[in-house]
Amino acid sequence: MTTTKRLLLSTLLLGSAAAAQPGSPPDLAAGPWDPPSRIEAERKAMEALAFLDGAWRGEAQTDTRPGNIVHTERSGTLLGGSIRLIEGHSYDNEGKTAFNALGIISYDPVKHSYSMHSYAMGYASDFPLEVRPDGYSWTLPQGPGGPVRYTATVRNGEWVEIGQRISGGAKVFEMHLKRIGPSGWPAERAVPPR
Repeated sequence: MTTTKRLLLSTLLLGSAAAAQPGSPPDLAAGPWDPPSRIEAERKAMEALAFLDGAWRGEAQTDTRPGNIVHTERSGTLLGGSIRLIEGHSYDNEGKTAFNALGIISYDPVKHSYSMHSYAMGYASDFPLEVRPDGYSWTLPQGPGGPVRYTATVRNGEWVEIGQRISGGAKVFEMHLKRIGPSGWPAERAVPPR
């Protein structure tokens, strides 16, 4: 074992031991804090988003680009089902990548809340995520023109997501995708444009 690996393992073990000391764990009344209970609560929370599993393809429109573009999404879980990854991939008319984003959805069993860590267009940020039985919503709090609220609805193999400015309601994004099958996420390559 390399010195770096030993140091990392020691740090993790010391951190785990420190977290287990009396008085240091989170308030137990607020939710589970031991790793097996936390992981199980995270897994159960990710089941609420199982309707996103698979590979999706369709069209998207954005206020920054005229016309429709081919857009794809793939979604699946990692870490034994305790987190969910979603990759969005748009293609231009020549089949080249026009947009690519990655969202990592997690659940905090102590706070009883979902969040999404997003990477897109050279930026990374965290957003609270509201989960419904047929979709989710999140808000991009800043940017040109102010905050944008994204609302997704997934029903009968169709995923529709709309982004609208909170002030004035102007639509800045809309996608309509159909589920095209399961996804080998994360090992497979991106969903192709055709």
